[in-house]
Amino acid sequence: MGFFRATGKVYKPVSEVNLGPESDEFYIHPEVKAPRVAGLLVKIFVWILESWIGPIVLYILKKDNLIHKLVTYAESQEPPLFTSTHNYEDIPEQNVSLTKPDLSPAERVTEAMSCLPNSLESSLINDNNNSSSFKRWKIQDFYRAYISGETTPLMVAKRFLDAVKECSGPNLNMAFFISYDNEDILKQAEESSLRYQRGTPISAMDGILVAIKDEIDCLPYPTTGGTKWLHKARPCKEDAVCVRQLRACGAILVGKTNMHELGAGTSGINPHFGSTRNPYNINKVSGGSSSGSAAVVCAGLCPVALGVDGGGSVRMPAALCGVVGFKPTSGRLSNSGVLPLNWTVGMPGILAATVEDALIAYAAICGQSPQGRSTFSQTELNFPLLTTTPSIKNIKLAKYGKWFNDCTEEIKKCCDQALQMLDMHYGWKTINVTVPEIEEMRLAHYVTIGSECTASLDTHLEKIKRSEIGWDARVALSVYGSFSSQDYLNAQRIRSRQMYFHKEIFKSADVIVTPTTGVTAYTLQKDALETGELDYINGAALVRFSIAGNFLGLPAITIMVGKDKEGLPIGLQFIGRPWSEASLLHLAFAMQAVCIKSYTKPTVFYDLLKRE
Repeated sequence: MGFFRATGKVYKPVSEVNLGPESDEFYIHPEVKAPRVAGLLVKIFVWILESWIGPIVLYILKKDNLIHKLVTYAESQEPPLFTSTHNYEDIPEQNVSLTKPDLSPAERVTEAMSCLPNSLESSLINDNNNSSSFKRWKIQDFYRAYISGETTPLMVAKRFLDAVKECSGPNLNMAFFISYDNEDILKQAEESSLRYQRGTPISAMDGILVAIKDEIDCLPYPTTGGTKWLHKARPCKEDAVCVRQLRACGAILVGKTNMHELGAGTSGINPHFGSTRNPYNINKVSGGSSSGSAAVVCAGLCPVALGVDGGGSVRMPAALCGVVGFKPTSGRLSNSGVLPLNWTVGMPGILAATVEDALIAYAAICGQSPQGRSTFSQTELNFPLLTTTPSIKNIKLAKYGKWFNDCTEEIKKCCDQALQMLDMHYGWKTINVTVPEIEEMRLAHYVTIGSECTASLDTHLEKIKRSEIGWDARVALSVYGSFSSQDYLNAQRIRSRQMYFHKEIFKSADVIVTPTTGVTAYTLQKDALETGELDYINGAALVRFSIAGNFLGLPAITIMVGKDKEGLPIGLQFIGRPWSEASLLHLAFAMQAVCIKSYTKPTVFYDLLKRE
């Protein structure tokens, strides 16, 4: 197809790129050339892609959407960088506690608890503009209630099961879970209650309900990856390392949450197990691919859930559902027992009701197993002393205006106001920088994650019927399979360039700050429920600010900072240096403290600590 060939971009050497605010680097606003299709139109499009004309259509689509120009035929002097792991760096962090090496998960949780403010106040206080009070319970609240005997893990588990039954019914049809086992949940809860009765809880996470994305192995459940077939090809034989660590703390694992099929989408629409609805508005999407995990936390069913983040898949739904989404540095958490869908960009992440809960869950799962420990990637482990967050000085937040502003006007205004509040309350300053080649990075990441997904699933896909795969996932797999070795290698050259740019920016700034998504939760349309949908315009807007965390292995966290005119949450994201998780938790905690009064109760919400 040489006559169709696009002229590739010639990238200047990285050392010649100006990263200052006065840079003349051109920002490419994504002009996605693909209409939204769903229902019958998706089926027709799949038929075309899987026919003899498919390769021609895919070639044209990639050309029109700049993959050929910016990736395939681009010229760059940099060698490819194939992984996003980072060697040890001595990160200067303020107000942290250095943990001892080789602590058990329960001991790390105890260390984290000692870093929290000693307050009996709710994590969310009453909104003076709302007549109804809203309290989102933290792990600390559950632990105190268990210790005091006010309630028991068994009582909470029974309320949880009643709530799941209600929200799974025809009136709400929230589709939070793919699988959960009443008997197994109650058994865990009985054992935890007995430990509290004896005065021997394992840790503050004993009896805490935790949901697991169905991309992570957790017995006794199959790991489906949101499909109808993958668990047959790859049986779940044992817990993932992160799940095993949670069990070791006494957590009650309450089932496998819904997700976008194969993680190949951002909406959370799943034609097999139902489309996860947003608890703030059940007619809106929850975001993906960790849709169920974000929604169960938002709805009050769990203070913590695990997701997997390969392209913002923890942070995007967290932002849309108004909860904390935390993705640590690549290599900080073990990938053992996580579906190997994207080796170099994906890893477990945490969805939590509050920053305090994110810290406790992080403490539980941040230790590597001996088999999973990397000899080059582990660094010292710090926990933030959240009791001292207000005393942190001289924080510099890097903002690239053209990128930051590439969102809806409501999101831009809300996130700008959040930065002003950080300056007003803490004296933390925003500095202007240029983060070049943002769209180039997004496309390079898309090529990378797609190629790795294809390689991972290839042997399985040869053995199943196409009809077992959802329609929108079949489109994604067709696109993924069209990427060549040239595409992949040039994408890794762009990764090398971006790694250089970000390291240079971090020499003058502590974090990079962006909105988390370019749009808030959009409408869940009926024509997508059975086939899924192809909405690349909204998809590109959702992932716009997420890619560096995955493509470059950087830690990132999102925190709710407000809502749009429909009452839908807006998130702000902090992207940090490698291994700077403690600093990110400090910043998110500070942001939470100044925004907390604006938080409102979701439409679908369950109070599991209510007194009977």
